[in-house]
Amino acid sequence: MRSTLRLLSLLMGTLTAQAQLPFEDQPLSQLELRMDTIQAELNELAQFSLRSGVGSIGYRSGDHKQPNALEWVQIDLEQAVPIDQIVLVPSIWRDTKSGFSADNFPVAFQIIAGIRPDTQGAVIASFSASDQLLPRIAPLIIPCATTASWVRLEATILSPRAFDGHYSLDLAEILIFNGQENLALNQPVTASSHNLDKRSARAPDGLVDGFVPYLMDAAQGTQSVAFFKHYDSKLQPILRIDLGTLRTVNAVYLHSIDISDTIPQRFPSDFAMPRHLLIEGASRPDYSDAHVLIDHRIQSVFETGPILMLDFPETDCRYLRLTALEPYIDSTYSGILHGRIGFAEIEILSAGNNVAQGHSFSADLQLAQLASNRLLSALTDGRNLYGNILPLRYWLEQLARRHDLETERPALAAELERRYARQKTNMNRLAWLAALLAAGIGFTILIDRMLRMRQIVKIRERFAADLHDELGANLHTIGLLSDLAEEAQDSPSELSMLHQRIRKVTEQTGTAVRHCTDLLEAEGLYTALLGDMERAARRIMAKFSHEISVEGEAHLAQLKPRTRADLFLFYKECLVNISRHSDATEFSTQLTASPKQIQLSVHDNGRGIAEAIPKSLKRRAKLLRGKMRVESPVTGGTTIHLTLRIRRNQRNHV
Repeated sequence: MRSTLRLLSLLMGTLTAQAQLPFEDQPLSQLELRMDTIQAELNELAQFSLRSGVGSIGYRSGDHKQPNALEWVQIDLEQAVPIDQIVLVPSIWRDTKSGFSADNFPVAFQIIAGIRPDTQGAVIASFSASDQLLPRIAPLIIPCATTASWVRLEATILSPRAFDGHYSLDLAEILIFNGQENLALNQPVTASSHNLDKRSARAPDGLVDGFVPYLMDAAQGTQSVAFFKHYDSKLQPILRIDLGTLRTVNAVYLHSIDISDTIPQRFPSDFAMPRHLLIEGASRPDYSDAHVLIDHRIQSVFETGPILMLDFPETDCRYLRLTALEPYIDSTYSGILHGRIGFAEIEILSAGNNVAQGHSFSADLQLAQLASNRLLSALTDGRNLYGNILPLRYWLEQLARRHDLETERPALAAELERRYARQKTNMNRLAWLAALLAAGIGFTILIDRMLRMRQIVKIRERFAADLHDELGANLHTIGLLSDLAEEAQDSPSELSMLHQRIRKVTEQTGTAVRHCTDLLEAEGLYTALLGDMERAARRIMAKFSHEISVEGEAHLAQLKPRTRADLFLFYKECLVNISRHSDATEFSTQLTASPKQIQLSVHDNGRGIAEAIPKSLKRRAKLLRGKMRVESPVTGGTTIHLTLRIRRNQRNHV
């Protein structure tokens, strides 16, 4: 049992150390697992059920105006013994705002232990404000591994008490464990000061009387109704138990009846506890060798509590006898005095372990018949009204562990809430991002379709322009050459030359038709802009007198093929329009090129522009992204101006 509890303490310490890791460094899944682990562990731990009524409170020192005051208490053990744990139980009060809280629990203190009274001792534990022990209502577990004959608590920084703000040292109980045995129980206590009122409720002995401010409310086990009988107050009821074999025992724990039927309660907390109790031990069933183990008198309400812990020197015995020499008297029924006796459990301890559980008590009482659920078997079934009765040390460790977990849980819950809020924000952002992405995709598809449609329109427009400008001009040229051939029938040499020219234009037209979707693919077309312009002028304007002047020819070679083709087709369309509509006899062409722009001017001596500018010229100028204007000079004729600003995408990059 002792090794099991030590393993439990080690495990609890390990879990606490893990819980103190920064939450920010842990992933969400680990925090959620930690929260589930905390809740599962809390379901297995004893609850904080606080006792009520009048009873032992513990110890309170004299009060001070400032917190920096030294107060100490010292517990003297019978001899130097091993110590592995010290437990400090706080005095508890009800805060009007935050509920129950420790009252006057020290803020900074140290635990000192020594072997001999005349030695200074060694510090085995030390705490300061940075340890954040408060607020708390749970016991403080202090593991240690030492041997000592005395243990002292020295408080150097006190906390204010509730009702007047004065500073003092308050504790309900100090327990010193070696395994399962509380070595401090009923041992001598000295203190640096006493409370001025000198009341027994605040005496130093209250630190080791075994009364804690809790009811044992375990999370496990089923409810058990306490044994209870009433009897003639003139009798002395006796309870006997056979432990089955000779045992070395040294303590008896009497668990009082759980007063739980009403709030406020009808009876005091020491209800049915005998005022004078004699406990004897024997090794013979007839008790012929009986000797007194405990002769206990309850002289005030400050000597009672949920568990009456009575210790005595180690004694070997098999049989124990409990005699109520002076009964608990109850006069609530018609003024008649009745004796009452009852316990939730009677534990007989051997080295801190209950050896009475499972062994039945017997009674030689002339008792009135009461309810059948108030049986003697309840005295040793290991249960009370709340469930299982736990070993004292194990119970206090569970309460301390509950405090640690309930302190950690709000911080963990806050971190989880923050993570969930951040996760929700991120999800909202992702939802908005997904919506924007979907809208962007839709918008992109729409724009793409519009661009494709625009591209198709442009392709159709260019296709139509190319067909019109290239094929139309060629057909017009073929027609002119045919007319000239008709007139030159009497001149075989000139007729042959005209037929050759018609043949060549026809071949070019066929090439253009085969590549009508992209004239740039046709081999031999528009490779030399200036030469193409001169040849087009000769073919289309066969009888016209013309001249061409060019400046900056080197810059023309830097134009991309598409730009050169469009410029040539614009010029070609200008010639066709002059040939068809101007009635001109001569024309001139001036082409000026620079790195930034090209200017093309075509002038004829015809009748001028009488109608709107031909659409074919506007279309081709638009494809070139150039600016076109048409003038009719006072001297007559028509001048077509094209200004083309050379852009980056219209120039070859060498």
